[in-house]
Formats: sequence, structure tokens, C-alpha cells
Amino acid sequence: MYCIGIDIGGMSIKVGIVDRDGHIIKKDRVVTDVEGGPNKIIDDIGKLVRSLIDPKDRDFVGIGIGCPGAINSATGTVDRAYNLKWENVPLAELLARYINKPIKVSNDANVAALGETMFGVGRMYSDTIFLTLGTGVGGGIIIDNKLYEGNESKGAELGHMVLVVDGEPCSCGRRGCMEAYCSASALIRETKKMMERDRNSLMWKYSPTLDEVNGKTAFECSKQGDGAACEVVNYYVKYLGEGMLNFANIFRPQAIILGGGVCAQGDYLIYKLKDYCKDRNYGFYGTPRFDILTAQLGNDAGIIGAAGLIFSDLK
Repeated sequence: MYCIGIDIGGMSIKVGIVDRDGHIIKKDRVVTDVEGGPNKIIDDIGKLVRSLIDPKDRDFVGIGIGCPGAINSATGTVDRAYNLKWENVPLAELLARYINKPIKVSNDANVAALGETMFGVGRMYSDTIFLTLGTGVGGGIIIDNKLYEGNESKGAELGHMVLVVDGEPCSCGRRGCMEAYCSASALIRETKKMMERDRNSLMWKYSPTLDEVNGKTAFECSKQGDGAACEVVNYYVKYLGEGMLNFANIFRPQAIILGGGVCAQGDYLIYKLKDYCKDRNYGFYGTPRFDILTAQLGNDAGIIGAAGLIFSDLK
């Protein structure tokens, strides 16, 4: 039994054949032709799917799609996706013209959450929170092994929970969101601020100009004991930890899974987060602890998680 998993991105569209155990049998990609419009992109997807698998194959049971933006999963419609320049695009309906199989669509962060919980590091858990720490902060919620999307599938915008009222401006137009403090962009912003305050910091050797600062700068120099870098890392851990504790109090997950570029720091970041959270968990002595894990599916999470949309319905 196989599904097709499709991961639509602003630069490329990745398509893979995925088996029931979450293994990718074969995959390919095509450039996202944003200027060609939705019909051109969907045509490219249809042709790519047909090149990978025979639509009449009885073992081929459906197509799952992860797409950025505001998605209505019930109708398979992309209500709005800014980086694709899409609005009210009936993605499932249009793709069905090419492949007559069940098609399900969800937000890309939700799909990644499902993939990590069904087939990745969270497969031993039934209740998880997934956070992607990249240019922004995305998220997904799994409750009792099912993807929670909220009203009109527009929920689980975890990165836009406000941590600081009237705080740092966020890309969504509000201020003080978790994304404004816990994204890689926020980490780079705070690193630059600290470097400008401390011209003797080791961070200047790691990144000789502010234009060369990246998400590794503060972490790598913190590992070498640089005081200014340690301040940046502790600042980052504090806000990320508080956000995670908020989600723990609301959902009581068994695990919080972290993905995205910042998580390349691995155990160095995870141990700091565990230390921060362990004594601050609400009702510490009477409430279950949650595990903090790093995602393991990497760039394949979108394909595998998209296929999981179909497989989860078959369970």
C-alpha cells in the first residue's frame, strides 16, 4: 500500500511515493512556477505524480499535500498562500482532474507535525506539539494520534501566541509573538544587538561583520564560554522555554518536538531547555513532565507527513 506525499514550497515542489511504514520509495521535485499561476503549478504536480506511479495501481491509495498558507482541509482549498500568490484555489479539486484518487490537503507545518509523530521521533507518543524554528515559528498539534487543526483548519498558529504584550514586532503585524522571540530571525537580531554592545565579544571573530551573523553565531561562541554569546543564548532559551511551558499547560503533551534550522544545535539546546523547563512546569509535583525532542525526518518531513494525511484515515 502506497501514498503520494506532496510538499509544496515557494521554491520547489517535492513529491514522493511513501509506504505504510513512512519510508520514501521514490521521489522527485519540480520548480515552483509561481508566476505561471496555480493552474501551471497543479499541471506540473499532476505530470510529476504520473511519472512516479501508475494512477491505476491498486496499491496506490491516495495523495496527501502539505501547502503553506491558510488551508481549508475539509474542502481541500488553499484560501490564501502569500508566497505562492494563491487565493481561493481549489487544490484538491483541480488535482483530481489528473489523478482519480482520494486527495487531502493541510497546512505544511501541520503536515510536518503529523509526519514526525506518525513516523519520526514522536512515533512512541499519542499527544505531541511540534514547533519549527526557522525564519518564522510554525507549529502543529497532535491529540490522541490525530491532527488538530481547529475551526476551518485555521488553528495551531503556535508561533503567534503573544509572549510579550507590545513587544518586538512580528511578521504577522502584531507585536510580541513567539515568532518575534524564538525564530532564527529573532536569534540573529538579538545576536547583532549584543555584538554592537560588546565589541570584544568572540562573536566578532566568528562573524567578522554583522552581515555574516547567522543562527549559529551566538551558540557556537557560547560553547566557548563567551559571556556576551551566553547572554544571547540564555535570552533565546528563556522565551522558547516559556512558550513551550504555555503549550504544556494548555495541552499536556507527552512530548514537544522541535524542528527547523536552530535545532542543528542538538543536545546543547535541548539540555538547556530541559533545565529551564523542569522547575517551572505549572503544578510541578502533580503534573506529568513532557519530553523535549528534536525532529528526525529533516527535509523529508513534508513528503512523509503529507502521506500521513491519507494513512491516518486508514487506521
